[in-house]
Amino acid sequence: MMITEEQVQLAVDMIRRGLDERKLRAKLGDDWKLIAEIARARIRAKDKFSRSDLWMDLEGLRYATHEVVARYRAERLGEFGVTSIADVSCGIGIQLIFYAMKVEKAYGIDIDPLKVEFARRNAERYGAHNIEFINADSLDGDTIERVDAEVVFSDPARPPEMPERRLEDLLPSPLEVYRAYKSKTDAFIFDLPPQMRRERVPWRGEFEYIDLFGALNRLTFYTEPLVKAERSAVILPAGVRLESDPNLERIVEWAEKPGRYLYEIPQSVDYADLINELFHVLDADAKMLLREKRRVLATGNEEIRSPYLKRTYAVVGVLPFHPVRINDFLRKEGFGRATLRISVPEGEYWKVRKRIEANLRGDRRAFVFQFGTKAIIAEGL
Repeated sequence: MMITEEQVQLAVDMIRRGLDERKLRAKLGDDWKLIAEIARARIRAKDKFSRSDLWMDLEGLRYATHEVVARYRAERLGEFGVTSIADVSCGIGIQLIFYAMKVEKAYGIDIDPLKVEFARRNAERYGAHNIEFINADSLDGDTIERVDAEVVFSDPARPPEMPERRLEDLLPSPLEVYRAYKSKTDAFIFDLPPQMRRERVPWRGEFEYIDLFGALNRLTFYTEPLVKAERSAVILPAGVRLESDPNLERIVEWAEKPGRYLYEIPQSVDYADLINELFHVLDADAKMLLREKRRVLATGNEEIRSPYLKRTYAVVGVLPFHPVRINDFLRKEGFGRATLRISVPEGEYWKVRKRIEANLRGDRRAFVFQFGTKAIIAEGL
């Protein structure tokens, strides 16, 4: 790939100025499509990486690990004293690079030559000079022979959404990666779809669910040599962590109605089934109120501010769930905006929100939750 940094910077400037494809083609030459795609990826990646000069196409950006997650996982690996690691589907190399910073030797393997070139250039950007790049099929016998690593990491590509996530459908399948490299090591790290049922994974190990900026971002599975607990939840960038503890007393109780405050529980905690562990850490008089696919709420009469919570809200009203009644309440209380935290049929959200927000005036933002037939009106703290 003969594309230069100067060409990409020029494309970034032209795209930001709103110039069309005809002008991009005329200015950038034969490789204008790829140059423009790299430029667009950089523009979109501004919140994902600390650097603005990385090499990637749009697909590479989509699958790349967020830098905050990559750094956390590399630091965790460093705690085990690992000296070498192989990333057998490295893509543009972000997770590989951060792992490489914690070991003596790293291998980056990908079957796509463009991805390998991007990863090589990105390693130079970060100053990671201990990576051996291999452009080959990671499951090929010759490739396996070249690798001498204590740990094998794989972040496989996800197929289009399916009714149920299965290891067999990932590319490369973790099952095949394990079979290919098990003679080399018994320490594996796999990125898996967070929605995957844990019983589908045939090995003993740790399931670590990661929340990033308030949203579930990753499920990382570690085989036994790298295990800290059976299940864990990590909340980033706060950096706090919960681990499963079967010896803890069960203290989770359910409330019949909301208290003065709502506590929104991170999805990682819910997916990892660590709500009991969370309640022990919070050490407050809280009870569960709602557990849905997209939101989990606890409630109580104490104002709790904790990095283990996604957010705390003050309850300002509870009333029948009807858009007109909710709108009337919000207008009387001086709310100017409403964010709906409800599950509504696809295509209905904006219709309901428009009715709830009609003619609102004011600076306050309301959060509207649904609890049975009731609407809970809350304000974020």
